[in-house]
Amino acid sequence: MRAIVNDRARLQRMLDFESALTRAEAALGAVPASVVDPIATACRAELYDVAALAEAAATAGDIAQPLVSALTAEVGKTDAQAAACVHWGAGAQDVVDTALVMELRAAIDALTADLNRAIDAFIALSGRQRRTASVARVFLQHALPMPFGLKAAGYAAALGRARERLRRVRRECLVLQFGGSAGTLAALGDHALNVSERLAALLDLPAPEAPWHSHRDRLGEVAAALAIMTGTCGKVARDMSLLMQTEIGEAFEAAGRSEASILPQERHLPAMALTAAALAPQLLATILAAGMQEHERSGAQAEWSSFPALMLAASGAIGAVADLAQGIELDADRMRTNLDATQGRVMAEAVIAALAAKIGYGEARKLVEEANQKAVAEKRSLQNVLADDARVGAHLAGPALGRLFEPMSYQGAAQTFIDRLVGTVKSSVSKRV
Repeated sequence: MRAIVNDRARLQRMLDFESALTRAEAALGAVPASVVDPIATACRAELYDVAALAEAAATAGDIAQPLVSALTAEVGKTDAQAAACVHWGAGAQDVVDTALVMELRAAIDALTADLNRAIDAFIALSGRQRRTASVARVFLQHALPMPFGLKAAGYAAALGRARERLRRVRRECLVLQFGGSAGTLAALGDHALNVSERLAALLDLPAPEAPWHSHRDRLGEVAAALAIMTGTCGKVARDMSLLMQTEIGEAFEAAGRSEASILPQERHLPAMALTAAALAPQLLATILAAGMQEHERSGAQAEWSSFPALMLAASGAIGAVADLAQGIELDADRMRTNLDATQGRVMAEAVIAALAAKIGYGEARKLVEEANQKAVAEKRSLQNVLADDARVGAHLAGPALGRLFEPMSYQGAAQTFIDRLVGTVKSSVSKRV
């Protein structure tokens, strides 16, 4: 991602726009064919002083104006006629926005590779751990038993939705911006529409129905997709960091990734994703705020500077989560130990459900709540307290009561949910193939 958003790569994309623009105009007779080669030869980023362009941009208000001036001067060294045709018919926003669109396209492709790694790893994990009993935590407290495979399948599905969201905005939102000074392409006269279509084809971008330089909703939607994906990574990382706590000890980042730390037990991948997830919403807010454009054109400097930061945050988040998913280590024994930490109280709902069929929900709930309080006060297991209660024994004898305290006997539709979650992810991939 750093290679995608570095200054020289961004400069080259703007120059690619200028070169393609000249080729499209020459093909349709809007400029002489003889100007194509001189301009194309000058459209190489290594010919320009990036620092000088950045300094000039601070005065000009955007990067496009100093770039066009520098390109015109470079072309003018060898061909004055070609220099006069540089950037013909285009506006400053055209080169900046189209370069940004091409940058976002490359970024989404890079993110998709890491998303694929993470999704595949979590799907595999959900299959291996679909019968592994773990505890579901609500407000960080034990709630009910659940198969760990359901948690992993949930991660895979959420990341799968992020992948589909990015694919959709790549297809629908990343389109050519070409409108000239005010969105009418008036300088190109009768050539306007044909040049626009030819330019879009040369840059391998969809041609929109009209220029969109003063309507930033497409870019806002892309930014939202990036931020949502980063937030999903943060959710996964938060869960994993909590499971990695020394006192919990149910999950571990693969060893060998913390050489820089003097504490060999430390693991850092969740922290990387969490840091990125904390940054993304603020960057998204800045990009959305840039949507309030004045009339036919304003400035988009906030987007130009915020998108690279958002792309880097997104890349850092999914890269860390993909590495984590591929190397995560689980301790099923510790999961079972933690599940038993409340001495059976995590199974209270299962007992209530079984008793409710015999004596009604209200009475069953009251009876189990009393037993639960007694178990806590006497530091006994809930099963033993219930076994001593004649009111329970009248309906749930020893073996029947014991079965209710087997965690995996009370998982509802969890196994079906695992299949559905994984199936949805795999289906979305097969449809695109």
